Amino acid sequence: MSKYLVNLSVNDIPVSVPEGTTILAAAKKLDFRIPTLCYHEDLCVAGNCRVCVVEQVGGRALVAACATPVSEGMQIHTNSATVRTARKTIIELLLSEHNADCTKCYKNGNCELQSLAHEYRVGDHVFIDLVNGKRRVIDDLSPSIIKDDSKCIRCQRCVRTCDELQGVSALAVAYKGDHQKISTFLDRPLVEVVCTNCGQCINRCPVGALIEKTYVEEVWDAINNPNKHVVVQTAPAVRVAIGEELGYAPGERLTGKMVTALKRLGFDSVLDTDFTADLTILEEGTELLTRLKKAVVDKDPSVALPMTTSCSPGWIKFIEHTFPEFLPNVSTCKSPQQMFGALAKTYYAQKKGLKAQDVCVVSIMPCTAKKYESNRPEMRSSGYKDVDYVLTTRELGMMIKQAGINFQNLEDSQYDSIMGESTGAAVIFGATGGVMEAALRTVYEIVTGREVPFQNLNILPVRGMEGVKEAKVKLEGCLPEWSFLNGIEVSCAVAHSLSNARKLMQAVKEGRAQYHFIEVMACPGGCLGGGGQPIPTNEEIRSKRAAAIYSEDEGLPRRKSHENPEVKMIYEEFLGAPNSHKSHTLLHTHYLARKRY
Repeated sequence: MSKYLVNLSVNDIPVSVPEGTTILAAAKKLDFRIPTLCYHEDLCVAGNCRVCVVEQVGGRALVAACATPVSEGMQIHTNSATVRTARKTIIELLLSEHNADCTKCYKNGNCELQSLAHEYRVGDHVFIDLVNGKRRVIDDLSPSIIKDDSKCIRCQRCVRTCDELQGVSALAVAYKGDHQKISTFLDRPLVEVVCTNCGQCINRCPVGALIEKTYVEEVWDAINNPNKHVVVQTAPAVRVAIGEELGYAPGERLTGKMVTALKRLGFDSVLDTDFTADLTILEEGTELLTRLKKAVVDKDPSVALPMTTSCSPGWIKFIEHTFPEFLPNVSTCKSPQQMFGALAKTYYAQKKGLKAQDVCVVSIMPCTAKKYESNRPEMRSSGYKDVDYVLTTRELGMMIKQAGINFQNLEDSQYDSIMGESTGAAVIFGATGGVMEAALRTVYEIVTGREVPFQNLNILPVRGMEGVKEAKVKLEGCLPEWSFLNGIEVSCAVAHSLSNARKLMQAVKEGRAQYHFIEVMACPGGCLGGGGQPIPTNEEIRSKRAAAIYSEDEGLPRRKSHENPEVKMIYEEFLGAPNSHKSHTLLHTHYLARKRY
């Protein structure tokens, strides 16, 4: 930001802001809210909806506040009669092409256009309703995302999200004028193109044109089916975001209340994805050490390094399309969600005396791509669909409201036993860098017998919202069985959002970067910024969620995955050892190269 200050007035109140600041930001500094639809803090400026127009004294026309930089002596009015009339007209024009069946819309109550229509008291249609005269298609073939063109206002947030933030470009603007629409390659369904199902477009769509495919009614049916034993698992990032759906500010830790609410909803057992996150570290850590041994001791030229994480299904779909040559580098470990599903219908069912077909597994996830992942044909190692239904954090909030539960007055509860115990290392899976940090805490201690050499186990180099982060950990004083690793400096990298993943993998591909281990999370900030998290989202909100996750980690009695007593028990009673034959059968998988077009 420039060090030079520009002096102007907004609604006759003077303000000084750095050169290059927009009128929108200058007004915000004075606590004036200018409405927007195409603008989003995470994206570049587009200036195409014009809802944010303001009046500049002496100007020839109204200007877009989001796209106009301030200038010395500028006098801005954000609420003049001219401005209000223009905004109302723009809103009415948008509504004339919008399927405004609001009471039936999934986004009812959380729609930015609906809020503006209410705010500006838009009543009878001034303009001819053009909705019925156009051919609009609802694409509901994806297990994750529904795209409804009849509700699209062509703000292009989704296009910019997919292109700038994610680097996927599954969505683009097609045609011009009255025929303009948001489309995919050859207008194919989302399930047939490079869409990674990350759901970031949903998080930024101001209306109901892009929403998650919901399975709430199917889950209610399962809960009410006396022949089904319904198990629910909750991802780490859900516990620090569910409050935003229920009246809390971002960043509140509500694990205990969430567990109580789930029990009141009628689930037979409330368990934790964090359990299998701990399990993932044992499996993935062993896999990494095995690959390092093959490279260092056996001098095996075929060993695939760097090894990348496999927890994020959006990342998996992305690498299948974009970097299929690196699929051997991807850890064979399933995600914690899918490990949980496979074990719930085998180990858990045996412990409870249940048949696998009678166990229904429901996931509460921050991620729309998890819906796609649970439907992958590879994810049926229990003999059945391992995870039956995936709900987002938003859908859980909906169920709690439907059940009439006063969430804020709930007492805290503990997760049930058998796959309900976890450590702080599992909790931080919800933040970018968390999987890397959890893995290093365990791998370093396995190899050296000592705790990782970072104060209070906090590996700060892999934390934060920087797009790509790097860390190096030198292995010294290794235990005799790991002496071949003595002196090796393990080089690690962390990327969040797929545009950063593309940059990182391209550097590896071109030989500009060398690592042993790479973590990739598809969404900004990691899972806490997932496509199924509460709306709105921005970096400030994601940072508050991250702070809550690290606070939860530090408050737990155990903070290393290999110390989880239930993980130890499942290896003793069922799996045998990390990377055993049974572990590979249930907890590991493979992925497929896919065409980009």
